[in-house]
Amino acid sequence: MAIKELIGKRIQALRKAHRLSQEQVAEKADISPNYLSRIECGKENPTLDMLIKLAHALEVEMWEIFDFGHEVNVKELREVMNRLLKENNEEKLRLAVKILRAVAR
Repeated sequence: MAIKELIGKRIQALRKAHRLSQEQVAEKADISPNYLSRIECGKENPTLDMLIKLAHALEVEMWEIFDFGHEVNVKELREVMNRLLKENNEEKLRLAVKILRAVAR
């Protein structure tokens, strides 16, 4: 399963757990409900900035969006991390390291 599909499913699960509609989350994140729907379906590849907005809209910590360990095995998680490392610039990688350090504490 592709990372964007895992993230989309996780965002949808968090939204439903908080009993929020796509419209409510989209409004809080200042995006269209259609765009949120495409993210949840794994058709969009949200930026780090968009993921931050969605975390705020869902009132969750950023790490919770990436808490899909129960959906994949360790090998797949490592592949996802490697892909993210290759696809992002230095600024985003520095932010990712800060997030990972905070989670690991």
